[in-house]
Amino acid sequence: MALFPIAVVVGSFRKDSFNASLAAALEKLFPADFSFIQVRIDDLPLYNQDDDANPCAQVRRLKAEIVGAKGVLFFTPEYNRSIPGVLKNALDHASRPYGQSVWNGKPAGVLGVSVSPVGTATAQQHLRNILAYLNMPTLGQPEVFIHHKDGLYDAHGNIGDASQKFLQGWVDAYVAWVKKHA
Repeated sequence: MALFPIAVVVGSFRKDSFNASLAAALEKLFPADFSFIQVRIDDLPLYNQDDDANPCAQVRRLKAEIVGAKGVLFFTPEYNRSIPGVLKNALDHASRPYGQSVWNGKPAGVLGVSVSPVGTATAQQHLRNILAYLNMPTLGQPEVFIHHKDGLYDAHGNIGDASQKFLQGWVDAYVAWVKKHA
């Protein structure tokens, strides 16, 4: 059993999501003592404070997956210069009721890939603001703003040669971050 289970939250559930592909490829760069929990967020109802005392099964599942993780990786697309609503909804559900956030203290990593040359820079900054409030120590450097283009992946879905060294460096920094904070 891996010593460091990591919750993976992808802010897009599009069938051919660039961020889901990046998440799958990046996992292959981690050491053997890390494992991954694919957190499902596409079936969550819209957050409603009236439901805090009796959350539905999907929200209880989300919270349990986060509680069981030693860290959280967020892969966010950028919609209208911010994070997608589905990701914000998941963040809100797992942070409630007030004072009972399951995000508290979980070391976070923030990444994103987009067809834009600037990647998901603005969405990531918005996400970092939210994570700061949720008391999630978030790896600050290096930042990962990936431009989705030919060569990002090889024929087998692995990170391509052009990005391999950079992303391996990010993974190594995140591994150290989790071990420091877990």
